[in-house]
Amino acid sequence: MKTIKLAVLVSALVLTTGFTANAQDANTILQKVDNIMYSPKDMTGKLEIILINKAGKQSIRKALIMQKGADKRIFRFTAPASQAGIATLSLPNNVMYLYMPAFGKERRISSSVKSSKFAGTDFAYEDMEAVKYTEKYTAKLLKPEGNNYVLELKPKSPGSSYSKLILKVNKTNYYPTYTEFYDKGNHKVKTAEYTFKKIGKYWNAQEIIMKDLKKNHTTKMISSNVKYDTGLSDDEFTVRKLKM
Repeated sequence: MKTIKLAVLVSALVLTTGFTANAQDANTILQKVDNIMYSPKDMTGKLEIILINKAGKQSIRKALIMQKGADKRIFRFTAPASQAGIATLSLPNNVMYLYMPAFGKERRISSSVKSSKFAGTDFAYEDMEAVKYTEKYTAKLLKPEGNNYVLELKPKSPGSSYSKLILKVNKTNYYPTYTEFYDKGNHKVKTAEYTFKKIGKYWNAQEIIMKDLKKNHTTKMISSNVKYDTGLSDDEFTVRKLKM
C-alpha cells in the first residue's frame, strides 16, 4: 500500500513539474519574441498596403510608420488622396488615438472599438497597437511543428476581441511566422503570415499577409526603406504630431 501511495505521489510531482516547466518554456519563448520585435531603440519605414477582395481585385495604399521603444507608434496613410492623412497613434497604457482629416479632429479609441477594422484593412485597431506580447497574453506551449514552436496565447484583458491566438515562432531566431486569431466564440476568423528579413542587427517584418476568413479578403503589408536607431524624439509621438 505504501508503495502504491509513493508511486502516485511521484507521478503527481512529475506531472506538476512538467506543467510548470511547460508554462515557463512558453513564457520564455514569448519573451524572446518580444526581445526580437522590440529590440531597436526606434524605427521608421514606408509601407505598401495591398487590399485584395474575394474576386481578386486589388487596391493599393501607401503609409509611413514610426516607432520608438515598445510602446510608441504612429501609422499614417500617405496615398491615395482619399486615405492620405488618416493616422493612428499608439501610446503606453493601451492608449490609442485616431485622426481623420475629413473631421479635422483626433479622437481616443475606446476598448470597445478596437475590434473594428482599421481603415478598410484586415487589421483591427487592436492589431495596430504597440504592445509587447508578454504584456497582452499568457502563453502555453503546444507541440512543436517543424522549425516552429507553437504557442497558445490567451488575452490578459477581458476587453480583447480575441479568445485566443495560436502563434508559431521560428525556433532559431524567435520571430513570429504565423498567427491564427480566434473570436469570442472560439472560431478561427483571421490568419497572418510573416516574412522576416534581417536589416543590420535587427529582424524586420518585411511582409505581413492578413486574411479575413469570413469575408475572403486579404491585406498585404510590405515594408521598405526601413531605418533603425535614428534618434527619434518623444515629441514625434504626440497628438499634435498625429495631425501633421
